[in-house]
Amino acid sequence: MRVEHDTMGDVEVPDEALWGAQTQRAVVNFPVSGEPIDRALVVALAQVKGASAAVNAEMRTIPKRIATAIVAAAGEVAAGGHAGQFPVDTFQTGSGTSSNMNMNEVLARLASARLGRTVHANDHVNASQSSNDVFPTAIRLAAATLATGALLPAVDHLVAELRAKAEEFRDVVKAGRTHLMDATPVTLGQEFDGYASQLAAARDRIELGLNDVCELPLCGTAVGTGINAPKRFAGKVVARLAEDSGLPLREATNHFALQGGQDALVGMSGDLRVLAVAMAKVADDIRWMGSGPHAGLGELHLPDLQPGSSIMPGKVNPVVCEAALQVVAQVIGNDAAVAWAGARGNFELNVHLPVIARNLLASIRLLANVSLLFADRCISGVEADVERLRGYAEASPSIVTALNPVMGYERAAELVKRSLATGKPVRELAQDLSDLSQTALDKALDVLSMTRGGLRR
Repeated sequence: MRVEHDTMGDVEVPDEALWGAQTQRAVVNFPVSGEPIDRALVVALAQVKGASAAVNAEMRTIPKRIATAIVAAAGEVAAGGHAGQFPVDTFQTGSGTSSNMNMNEVLARLASARLGRTVHANDHVNASQSSNDVFPTAIRLAAATLATGALLPAVDHLVAELRAKAEEFRDVVKAGRTHLMDATPVTLGQEFDGYASQLAAARDRIELGLNDVCELPLCGTAVGTGINAPKRFAGKVVARLAEDSGLPLREATNHFALQGGQDALVGMSGDLRVLAVAMAKVADDIRWMGSGPHAGLGELHLPDLQPGSSIMPGKVNPVVCEAALQVVAQVIGNDAAVAWAGARGNFELNVHLPVIARNLLASIRLLANVSLLFADRCISGVEADVERLRGYAEASPSIVTALNPVMGYERAAELVKRSLATGKPVRELAQDLSDLSQTALDKALDVLSMTRGGLRR
């Protein structure tokens, strides 16, 4: 152990640790979950510190040599170095001060070793900044980076796989279902195209919401007034971050709004929930259509990935759909936590920032990973039982709906009742209860034509 000092006194710190006294106090104070802050947030904090140091040197707030050393140290951390040096629990002080100081202390020690002289965590690394503007800035940067780099491409891939299946199943007719009961026919292609469009719309909501997430509160410092930060500091730092990340980042138009409230992050979490809900619809439908093989619907065959039972030989389960549905459950739970945390803005600061970061970034990662998994391990290998699908469609009494224009609703309903009572198909009974010729009847009851609108007046 070595002895480190801060304003509260001396603290023993492990010799191998790059952090200092304030980080060590946080390690002792917050043994809550054993889960440190997300790696993407560590990277974002390092990026903010590196850009800030460069601008501080340009504006002569700190010496150029010190700034250069800080920039180099920040680059090492942002590139994945020193990953074990950020041990502070995600459930910590509500402003994220402990993690901000963790980054300050690690970068100060790395820069000191590089420079051969003392670099101060507060006076140099944290110059022109506060935890209260740096930490929410880093959350937004991490969320936007993960969303654009991982989530949106993953959802695009899933949508593309669904559209490919929609084209493959374009003329595969099946029974429609509403209320889990027989309805008029649709094509399997129409269903899959609907899935693709639903997910694409949810994806676009996320992309649109990124515009708000990319507005950064940096330079509000402690309470939004920008105390101790030079004029134009934020604009210069944000410009550097935008250039390095390729994101449309901009300075907050009102720093008080973005430090006291976290509505953009709450909104993004809500958009992630919409995507999760859409995914639940798709996964559940596919799981049901693949049920069986004999006691279920048996309309689809899903890829056989692993044995499904430790006691029933040969059983295979829709495991990817189930994994996706569990992700949905977690994302909805994460969103509830983010919404509650977002409501904890008291006066000039939200004091639940770390838990917002934890749940928001976790949802992005989960949805990105499961989208790729769902696309590659399930959707791409789905096969249709064409004959069974068509058989269900043709056997459904609901096909009598196509005869409404020529025999009326009440006579058509009577036809359905007779079909259900006698077990005879609608097609066989319709000849006796309608004036249509066999040719006209065959045309009216063609299940594929019904998916294009059916018989018109």
